Amino acid sequence: MRGADRRSHYRCPEGLTAKAGTMTLTGGLDSTLAFAWQGYEFVSRRCERQGTDVFQTRLLLEPTVCLRGADAARIFYDDARLERRGAMPLRVQKTLVGVGGVQGLDGQVHRARKQMFMGLMSPQGISALTRLTAECWQAQIPAWERAGHVVLYEEVGQVLYRAVSTWAGVPFTERQVKGRTDDLHAMIDGPAAVGPRHWRSRRARRRAEISLARLVEAVRTGEHVAARDGSALTAVATHRDPDGHLLDSRTAAVELLNLLRPTVAVDRFITFAALALHQHPQWRTRLRDGDDHDAELFVQEVRRFYPFFPVAAARVRSAFDWRGVHFPAGGRVLLDLYGTNHHPRLWEDPETFRPERFATWDGGAYDFIPQGGGNHHSGHRCPGEWITIAVMKTALAMLTRHMRYDVPAQDLRISHRRMPTLPASGLVISSVQHPS
Repeated sequence: MRGADRRSHYRCPEGLTAKAGTMTLTGGLDSTLAFAWQGYEFVSRRCERQGTDVFQTRLLLEPTVCLRGADAARIFYDDARLERRGAMPLRVQKTLVGVGGVQGLDGQVHRARKQMFMGLMSPQGISALTRLTAECWQAQIPAWERAGHVVLYEEVGQVLYRAVSTWAGVPFTERQVKGRTDDLHAMIDGPAAVGPRHWRSRRARRRAEISLARLVEAVRTGEHVAARDGSALTAVATHRDPDGHLLDSRTAAVELLNLLRPTVAVDRFITFAALALHQHPQWRTRLRDGDDHDAELFVQEVRRFYPFFPVAAARVRSAFDWRGVHFPAGGRVLLDLYGTNHHPRLWEDPETFRPERFATWDGGAYDFIPQGGGNHHSGHRCPGEWITIAVMKTALAMLTRHMRYDVPAQDLRISHRRMPTLPASGLVISSVQHPS
């Protein structure tokens, strides 16, 4: 789907503009409304108009420096210059990431907490999760056959919830799967929303944190004896920060959700992967008959091409200047993730879906950043990125080798105004059956 087809149909007045490299604010007094209207394209539009990869504006009435590109990502993930403490608005903490989680930490505490997560990302751990994903997916195919048609996004979310909860050691009943998956979807869906959608997200997080905090307490008291050594539940419940103290049960619940929620969020990438298979059917044949290398190329291009989370936030640790723009101490900085993945000086013909481009990609840590950039172990790059790639490959195998289905006529438009976004229909599939 090329540029004009993928764009939102919404438009709003651009307001005042500024020359590149100056401190003049763009978008008039405040650009929050423009950000809401333009969504994923907000930063890139201004960068292209001004001929720069850095500008300052106001968002939620606060001066904010916006960046895109590989050089900008290097600045953004330089811990000597930027920190995460206080960077995310409270509405994001109360919905998407939680209060006190690893995303908002810095320094020694962040490194220790990050190592807890990285310890769960061993090849054996990832293999166990992908095996569970395949088992849970295959178990659902008969129900999809009987249903006639299903919304893939909704069904895959439940598959991933079953798989990651089993992997993490979090108990559930089959009756709880849909409600808990819906709560995780609400957390992912609500940070940028206003009104009922946002408050539904907050309520979902409160429910989940209370439930998981009780589970952590039960593990610590020995009441919940099913928690196995090496599970994510045990790792989080027994983790001690550098001061030697256990996490309080609510923070432990936040960190458990930082395993469950991002894994379920992979259902968005999987939905986009299925859309790409529909729009580029030659890749269905290639992936069905191909090897892991072909799957790797396809997965990476899906992650680059389709919108996931739009920006990452940080605050300036100590004042500095870059490319003629002053970054004041304590100031907020936003890195454009989507815009960097579509930067015309980093990616040839970026609005064309072309997995082959990754055959010659050098693996750089700053030009391809759908889940953040920098170092996985010591920085703020998502520790679950390898899980995302592995689970997506498993899903591709399911979609191309282990089931057949049709894609009926439906609304597959992707609004760049809605963050995070999906095909409007959630991607309906019908006539599901095992291959003969």
